[in-house]
Formats: sequence, structure tokens, C-alpha cells
Amino acid sequence: VQVVETGGGSVQAGGSLRLSCATFGYAYSDYCMGWFRQATGKEREGVAAIRSASTTSYADSVKGRFTISRDNGKNTLYLQMTNRKPEVTATYYCAARYPSYGCYVGSPMDYWGKGTLVTISS
Repeated sequence: VQVVETGGGSVQAGGSLRLSCATFGYAYSDYCMGWFRQATGKEREGVAAIRSASTTSYADSVKGRFTISRDNGKNTLYLQMTNRKPEVTATYYCAARYPSYGCYVGSPMDYWGKGTLVTISS
């Protein structure tokens, strides 16, 4: 099982960015998928999780601004971020777990990507 994040980079405060996570080696649609982030000197925190198109959960800090989605046909997970309030620079991680039940933001995961850095510039 492999998960590979892409799409990180620099984004201005108030701007938008979309992260992608390509997955390989398993029945993607059967897995709980999630995004986490870790800022320098901080613990890793859950950002969003998705079991199916209608079953998603978010950290309170990103509700209404971030959207998690998945394309089961492409085995790809997305995180659309709209920074309408100040965010911190952090490394964002994609993660997966089987089975998909009990899927919620921050839930334990089995497989992790190496992360992609999102830098917020003023």
C-alpha cells in the first residue's frame, strides 16, 4: 500500500490550494482516508477524513474552509483549502486505513505518505 501526496507549495494568506493523494496497491474504495498536518514544534493533528462521498468529518478549525473529497475511479484523495483566515505553514500528510468503518477526523491510520509542505506567505 502506497500513498503519495502532491500539490504543496506556497500560498498567500487568503488564497486557495488543492492537495492530491494518489494511492496504490489496494481496494481504495474500501478504505478510510484522511488528511493530517504538522507544523514545526507542534503535534500532528487530524484535518479531515472521508469514508464515502457523504461521510466526511473535519477539525473545527477548518470547517467551512477545507473540503475533502475522493475519486474512487482514480484512487485519489483531495483536500481543497481556502485560507480565509490565517493558517500556519505545515506539512500535510495523507493516510489510509482498512476497513472504512469508524472513519472520523484524526482516527488512527495504518498507511502514511511522506507529506507535502504548504507554506503560507503574507
